[in-house]
Amino acid sequence: MDAITRLDLGHYTRPAEECGGPHARVEPVLGYLVRHAGVRLLFDTGMGTGSPETDAHYRPYRPVRHPLSVGPDDVDLVVNCHLHFDHIGGNQLFPATPVLVQRKELALARAGGHTIDSLLPGVRYEEIDGEHEIAPGVRIVPTPGHTEGHQSLVLDHGDRVTVLAGQAYDFAHEFGRPYLPWLDRLGELAAGRPARVLFAHDRDLWEGVLPPPR
Repeated sequence: MDAITRLDLGHYTRPAEECGGPHARVEPVLGYLVRHAGVRLLFDTGMGTGSPETDAHYRPYRPVRHPLSVGPDDVDLVVNCHLHFDHIGGNQLFPATPVLVQRKELALARAGGHTIDSLLPGVRYEEIDGEHEIAPGVRIVPTPGHTEGHQSLVLDHGDRVTVLAGQAYDFAHEFGRPYLPWLDRLGELAAGRPARVLFAHDRDLWEGVLPPPR
């Protein structure tokens, strides 16, 4: 049975200087368990440890027990929207499971200064370049902006589509503003059908009809 289950993987506090205002902001960390078109996958795996500096900066809350409710036998693939520490913390729990990532994103991470370096080893990364169809109706689409190698997942339900947008935009109310070129590709894939868009750091969702390509 097809299903998309949101996983609450903790939260962190973004400092005021990163929010463009006078106040810090608490943001949830969300992942998604997807069963669609015969594929079982996990989209993002939560916050990782290993950097006291990062913890001091973001003051993350991680549940005492890792909140992932699935194990290696429950999923065929892991997809990370990008490789910052708050999206890949559980990757090492799936050492034999392919983790799909854009080649340029993995290169950035391995160059240092992009994530918590100790989170990268022991993971079976499979590098892709650009769009990648996992199965009919399950497609990875590059959505650069937050990082150069950021990617989203598009699920085609026939009469509608779902986009797991990760951190392509921080918040649902921002989706589509400012315009980014990859929005044309999402509109093309949706082909005028209703869409809902889910995010990595916002429990709200965006619903509507994606505009056609410009």
